[in-house]
Amino acid sequence: MAGAVNLYSDTQTRPSDGMRRAIASADVGDEQRREDPTTRRLEERVAELLGHEAAVFLPSGTMCNQIALRLHARPGGDELILDRTAHPIIAEAGGPAWNAGLMIHALDGEGGIFSGDQVRAAVREESRYLPRSRLVSVEQTTNMGGGRVWPLENVHAVLEAAREHGLRTHMDGARLMNAVIASGVSAAEYAGGFDTAWVDFTKGLGAPVGAVLCGSSELIAEAWRWKQQMGGSMRQAGIIAAGCLYALDHNVERLAEDHENARVLADGLAELGCDVIAPETNIVIFSAPEGFADAMGRHAVELSGTPGGRVRAVTHLDVSRSDVEEALKVARTVLP
Repeated sequence: MAGAVNLYSDTQTRPSDGMRRAIASADVGDEQRREDPTTRRLEERVAELLGHEAAVFLPSGTMCNQIALRLHARPGGDELILDRTAHPIIAEAGGPAWNAGLMIHALDGEGGIFSGDQVRAAVREESRYLPRSRLVSVEQTTNMGGGRVWPLENVHAVLEAAREHGLRTHMDGARLMNAVIASGVSAAEYAGGFDTAWVDFTKGLGAPVGAVLCGSSELIAEAWRWKQQMGGSMRQAGIIAAGCLYALDHNVERLAEDHENARVLADGLAELGCDVIAPETNIVIFSAPEGFADAMGRHAVELSGTPGGRVRAVTHLDVSRSDVEEALKVARTVLP
């Protein structure tokens, strides 16, 4: 819709003209035979960025999570420890159970962030009657927590607790680069200590398709088997990998603009009487009167909901400061 302000999600971005040129001119080959030079270049670059040995390009972040969980799970009743609001619980259609046979042990973190002691308390004692604690997953940033950034000391505490109990570790890095820009901590510092970690290119980084899963050479070789089985193995994948490489070159530092726009939006909503979670990155979660999101939608301002019944607004490269001001203008007319 002309004049629409799309705050529904940062997945709504459109490739820029520069990104489209990079996609159109990509050097390609058969990815399944490891003959696509652009895809391989992306994998090598992301592995180094996240501090891992190897990486594999996948169509989506959900597939990154699902393959990683399958890599870590064993037959016979393993359990996954993660926050109650994490993506594999709320948005992956029961995939951990179906694809990896994992039970879920959901923690009540603060804004999606849990502690090392919470991990220790969640670990099951050895018993043939109980599931076996196997894997801990951290979501950086926390989506339904309001885009909160896991502090590095919290990450280290969780990794330490996991090591104490011989658990595998996974980082869902859907918005990892938002955390990097907001905190000044490198991606490798955040992700390098995990057994597997990934970063998404279809959110704030603005690419149309793709995510990259990282791990040891051994784990990534096994990930290729699951990629093949799940239908994620492609042919001339450099066409889409080129967009991801362009994003790394051009769209990382500008994430700070999204964070500032989110702060302006949050401040404006708070002034209008909304109960707002102060944003740390590009996600604004707030409470508003019933029907607010629908009313905003009728004025071409798109918002989304949360499982807890609140409203979510997400800034991204296709949302300008004037768009934020327009959204607040509409909100003033909608709110009682």
